[in-house]
Formats: sequence, structure tokens, C-alpha cells
Amino acid sequence: MNIFVNEQVLTIPVDCNIEQLLLLLESPLKGSAVAVNQHIISRSKWAEYTLNEGDQISLFQAIAGG
Repeated sequence: MNIFVNEQVLTIPVDCNIEQLLLLLESPLKGSAVAVNQHIISRSKWAEYTLNEGDQISLFQAIAGG
């Protein structure tokens, strides 16, 4: 199925959850924030939140600075 990750089309397996998506993208689980269709999804829900065709995913990485 197709979803959009930071405005780029990505084909993923059906029944893919957010945690699996981050692993597919080789994105770190720690220090990441995820929004699906403009709603922030709590990290505790990533393993149970199944993505759907056409979902708009926004991935954010925490950046240390000073």
C-alpha cells in the first residue's frame, strides 16, 4: 500500500505499524516523533497503530543544540 512520509510516496506492506515503518526507514526509534494525518501519535502506541492507504506521515527527529 502507498503512504506519504514527509511528502514522499512510500510503498509499505499491508498491516504495517509505525514502529515497523521506522525500522523499514532505518530511522531511530529513540528521539523520534511521529504524526499521522496531522495527529501526534504517542510512542507507547506505535506498535499498535496500523497505518492505512494514503496516510500522511510526518517524522521529526530531536536535535540537540546550544
